[in-house]
Amino acid sequence: MKTAQLLVLTLIGLLCSPAALAHSETHGGHQAAATIREQKPWGIAGDAGEVDRIIEIRMSDQMRFTPDRLQVRQGETIRFVHHNDGKILHEFVIGTRKTLDEHAEAMLRFPGMQHDEPYMAHVAPGQSGEMIWTFNRAGEFDFACLIAGHYQAGMVGTIQVLAH
Repeated sequence: MKTAQLLVLTLIGLLCSPAALAHSETHGGHQAAATIREQKPWGIAGDAGEVDRIIEIRMSDQMRFTPDRLQVRQGETIRFVHHNDGKILHEFVIGTRKTLDEHAEAMLRFPGMQHDEPYMAHVAPGQSGEMIWTFNRAGEFDFACLIAGHYQAGMVGTIQVLAH
């Protein structure tokens, strides 16, 4: 009986962990219509009516983004259009090095983890996806594909947000 109780407690602990609670149940290619606007250190979900410019990002099975270095102005709202030129799923996740490292580690432990946040875009092979993000804080931030193994293979980039 103790083994069964331990198993149940372990499963409850995993399901209630911050990594599990931080993710929704869908893994779509587009930003959800009812986006929750939560301030992050790297900005906040943007509004389609306030887009200042479009940046196209290409993703490849060579585990690279093109371009992999971006420069935006503080306050700028960007519509990212992601093109997956590969034959496997890729994603584009904005964050700090620390948050991306933590998320990548969780993805290695739980490769089937599903998530859908406004600062993430998941793009199926040969498809396109998009997200809208407002960079309301200056600094240098990162983006990455956090699918197990992709981050570790170097599928990363940086975003420099210039103060106004």
